[in-house]
Amino acid sequence: MRLGIVKLIMLNIKRVTIAFAVASLLAGCGKNEVTPAAKTAPASPVAVSVIPVRSTNWPDVYEATGTVRARMSSAIASRMTGQVREVRVNLGDRVSAGQVLVVLDAEGLDAASSGSEAALAEARSAQPEIESAVTAAKAQLDLAQITFGRMRDLFAKKSISNQEFDEASAKLKVAEANYAMAMAKREQLAGKIAQAEQGVRSARINRSYSTIVAPFAGIVAEKSIEPGMLATPGAPLITIEQAGAWRLEASVEESRLANIRRGQAVEVQIESLGRTVDGRISEIVPAVDPASRTATVKIDLPQVADLRGGQFGRARFKMGQREVLAIPANAVAERGQLQNVYIATENTARARMVTLGARNGDQVEVLSGLTAGDTLIYPIPSGLSEGSPIVPSITGTSLNGVRK
Repeated sequence: MRLGIVKLIMLNIKRVTIAFAVASLLAGCGKNEVTPAAKTAPASPVAVSVIPVRSTNWPDVYEATGTVRARMSSAIASRMTGQVREVRVNLGDRVSAGQVLVVLDAEGLDAASSGSEAALAEARSAQPEIESAVTAAKAQLDLAQITFGRMRDLFAKKSISNQEFDEASAKLKVAEANYAMAMAKREQLAGKIAQAEQGVRSARINRSYSTIVAPFAGIVAEKSIEPGMLATPGAPLITIEQAGAWRLEASVEESRLANIRRGQAVEVQIESLGRTVDGRISEIVPAVDPASRTATVKIDLPQVADLRGGQFGRARFKMGQREVLAIPANAVAERGQLQNVYIATENTARARMVTLGARNGDQVEVLSGLTAGDTLIYPIPSGLSEGSPIVPSITGTSLNGVRK
């Protein structure tokens, strides 16, 4: 009896296990059934305009960088050693020709000038006395000559003795000596006066060195002196640049010098001002820097507001013509540091990374990324991306010949 009950229980467990396995298998089969994927609608083609990429002749322009400097610049130094008493200008001040810039201590020079003037006055004060002596000596000489002439006539007639004739002759010689001495003193005094006058002139010139003035009208570009400092000959104190007269000093590679001429027109871009001006080559320095292998070319610039020394500039020299691939600058899409264009290939937009070169107006040179014959999408429609379906057309006609 008990054995039969156990067998019955075991049979029921086996049935339940089989039923559970079958249910699991059916459930697994249900999970492996493939459901149809959702279908997405294809994107609508974008109508675009295209232009063929062709090579074209462009002006061959060589660009050189340089610095704006004044055409006339003067580093002003002192001609004497002295302590600076006054500095009457500051950096950026406009000065006129002859304006006082720096005043040096001149007490010693004042004393020397006063001494020279006193010596001149003393020498000139002796002139009346000397002139009187000369006049007296000349009168004595004239009298002695007349007297001697008379005595000579009387002596010839034997009317006077030899002693009387000798006395007249001696008086004439004394009068001549006195007159010569007076004339010598006059010449000596004239020399003293001339020397004193030269001393006064020298003292005044030296005194003028204590006042340093502007040699021409301009702008104070540099200042390296302050009151109380010691000025020495040859040491620059102030640098003045002539106002309104500027030029660009550009460094040009020696291999390019053969194509550059004095008087040649040059386009100059002043980056800090954001503008381009027309310049003209005024000077080509013949010496070439052995380190950089460049020579300095000086380009005169027109008067431009806010132009000043030290500004950075680019000079563009026209060297002839060259063949390049050029496209509209607006056909380039910039994403960060990358520059892309879109071309039409089998009614599909394809992105091309390009490397650009020089610009000429609204055109830009393509150095790499495109070849002649490519079909460039221009202008770029909004939302265009790699792989977008397109309907390209050139001047209103689709590429497959169907009229739009």
